[in-house]
Amino acid sequence: MLIKKHIQENNFKPKKDKKMNVKINSVHFDADKKLEEFITKKLNKVIQKYDNIIDVNVVLQLENSQVKENKITEIKVNSKGNDFFVKKQTSSFEASTDEAIDALKRQLNKYKEKLIGR
Repeated sequence: MLIKKHIQENNFKPKKDKKMNVKINSVHFDADKKLEEFITKKLNKVIQKYDNIIDVNVVLQLENSQVKENKITEIKVNSKGNDFFVKKQTSSFEASTDEAIDALKRQLNKYKEKLIGR
């Protein structure tokens, strides 16, 4: 399998001045800077609201098929105690990223509510 990796490490400061690593890997294509900045900006807004997040890995994959919806975004969030994973497939990377981040927000909120309930 042909894998092209383009890793962009973005350090931003969420709560408590903790540095966060966001790694973006693209498979079967080279992601442009604009797409990487879009993903980083969206993730930055979400991740800052949650404690105990160690790092975030994003995989952008272009599926070789005749289907129009062949752009896949996978997001894995590593945190203390739990890891979160979402995967969405649509016709554009921006749309699949938006859907994946919405699903990630739901997972993080559900986990945070569970912790508060303890």
